[in-house]
Amino acid sequence: MNREHNWTKITAVANIPPQEGRSVTVGEVELAIFNLHDRFVTIENRCPHKGGPLCDGIVSGTSVVCPLHGWRFDLDSGAAVRASLPACVTVFPTRVEEGIILVDPSAGRRITSEEAAA
Repeated sequence: MNREHNWTKITAVANIPPQEGRSVTVGEVELAIFNLHDRFVTIENRCPHKGGPLCDGIVSGTSVVCPLHGWRFDLDSGAAVRASLPACVTVFPTRVEEGIILVDPSAGRRITSEEAAA
């Protein structure tokens, strides 16, 4: 299915340093946007374990570690990495246009528990 995105301008790329995340709320969705040096990725900002702010986590490669209890999430798929229970967070389409980060908060995708366990 090919659909048009509803891109929302978020911020200038310079406002998110490499290997860091920032929180932004768009409508009723709280997002965490991360700078992975060569691209930006966006996930929901709350860890499903205890609600920790993922934007404050440590970024390592293409994953982030929740600052509260150490759960790690893949920033591309949203799947928990090496968690005892299958868990995931929603990922959102993200792009950069003329130095501005854009996100489509209406097109988030969360993989299923079966996909996360595979």
